[in-house]
Amino acid sequence: MLIKPFLKWAGGKGQILNKIRPLYPKELGSKINKYIEPFIGGGAVFFDVVTNYKLDTYIINDINKELINTYKAIQQDINSLLGYLSNITSYYKQLSIDDKDLFYYSIRKKYNNIIIDKSINIEKAALFIFLNKTCFNGLYRVNRNNQFNVPTGKYKNPTIYDEENLLNISQILQKVEILCGDFSTVYNHIESNTFIYIDPPYRPLTKTSSFTNYSTYLFDDKEQIRLSTFINEADKKGAYVLASNSDPKNTSENDLFFDELYRTKNIIRIEATRAINSNSLKRGKINELLISNY
Repeated sequence: MLIKPFLKWAGGKGQILNKIRPLYPKELGSKINKYIEPFIGGGAVFFDVVTNYKLDTYIINDINKELINTYKAIQQDINSLLGYLSNITSYYKQLSIDDKDLFYYSIRKKYNNIIIDKSINIEKAALFIFLNKTCFNGLYRVNRNNQFNVPTGKYKNPTIYDEENLLNISQILQKVEILCGDFSTVYNHIESNTFIYIDPPYRPLTKTSSFTNYSTYLFDDKEQIRLSTFINEADKKGAYVLASNSDPKNTSENDLFFDELYRTKNIIRIEATRAINSNSLKRGKINELLISNY
């Protein structure tokens, strides 16, 4: 069954899966039969693992309630979700370019006015997917009031959704536990038979490059340090941990923040493409970090 991420995601790992995959623990699928991802995002690594390894347990989590609502909608009511997506896509496709822009902002306003409670909101999940595929560069950014505020992208005929892929994802998600909270939410699920892939909000390379607020929850250096403590505690439990992050040395050879924070771990630098930058001339190859305890 071929499955691919259903969202465009800034910092998504699809483009570097070929570099991450060789670093999966060799015991994955044998001694390791549980997979946990505390920052699911677009889920490129999760979808790769779930389609290539038959494990007993899969747990995904994210602090973004709207994102988790969308995963749960796909898991629990895919037919209703596809109905919403079909209607909104059919209407959008027949609009002129100018009217597409106006429609985008009307949908964004509607999306921001829908409040998620404890139950799944199928409509908001459909609007989440629509906005993701029509906004600027697939960014997810909110203001201090948790209002999604990314402008429209300039697309003539974007693919909003792939029905077959979503149906396959729904089938896969039937065996997945979906949680919502900060990364520590998964702590009690960690055992020695666990592989944890951690892809947190990256540490900004410069003071001006942190332009995306993924949620109203600020992931600053204190949170990066708290995350390193979490990784150390997972290590004590015997779990296998692989984490991604930015490489401060891209902008300052003397910035040893992660080298010092993870001095007891294995750090590999890999080349990746900077996909998000307002200046196209500044998009290019940079290094990212892959940090493991094995």
